[in-house]
Amino acid sequence: MNTRTQAPLTPREVRIPSGDARLYGDLTLPANGPALGLVLFAHGSGSGRHSARNRRVAQRLQQVGIATLLFDLLTAQEEQSDMHTSEHRFDMALLTRRLQDATTWVSNQPELAALPLGYFGASTGSAAAIIDAARLGSAIAAVVSRGGRPDLAGPVALAAVTAPTLLIVGGADHSVIALNEASLKHLRCEKSLAIVPGATHLFEERGALEQVGELATAWFSDHLPPRRPAPSGPGKSQATQATPEDAS
Repeated sequence: MNTRTQAPLTPREVRIPSGDARLYGDLTLPANGPALGLVLFAHGSGSGRHSARNRRVAQRLQQVGIATLLFDLLTAQEEQSDMHTSEHRFDMALLTRRLQDATTWVSNQPELAALPLGYFGASTGSAAAIIDAARLGSAIAAVVSRGGRPDLAGPVALAAVTAPTLLIVGGADHSVIALNEASLKHLRCEKSLAIVPGATHLFEERGALEQVGELATAWFSDHLPPRRPAPSGPGKSQATQATPEDAS
């Protein structure tokens, strides 16, 4: 794991085109030296770029020189509607399209195009990250899921992922542990399941989010390759399979 510590810049607001919609995001690049990579955050149901939990994880990544992009998968109008109907939070076609559009936007930015990319998904956002990682192949270098629902991606997408994938689940989140264990069996890439002891679904317990941040930082630091000389298109690559292991 890279332990380089850097002071992050103030996040820069960006607007990402997605069909007729414009998605607001916060892009943060390291202040000192080039970024080791860029991690896009796919938020969970009922959440967005202002999620305190994902921001804390993002800050830990920024400290070791990894750039982050936290953005809203839903527009303000869609969020308002979803609060009453929940019609969008499980719309995997919409969420995956929005995440893929954000990935395309990143690849078209000169300052970002050469950076290796990772996905960090939470709750239903984890399924969107899995599906897009399967579609984009070697264009995505690593995936981390926090309290996620990778099962919503389906066994075909799970089996098609080539990016090393880490599933993090709270030790007291028993139903989600079972769903992640079942999803892990379908993954054929390098993979691991990390259980944070005593943590519930939102990781609100003391020290739980810090453990998530350390696990995610170690995973991305170990699996983000050197900066690309030029943007690379989707492709497939072989990956080795690792034995699932719990975190203590």
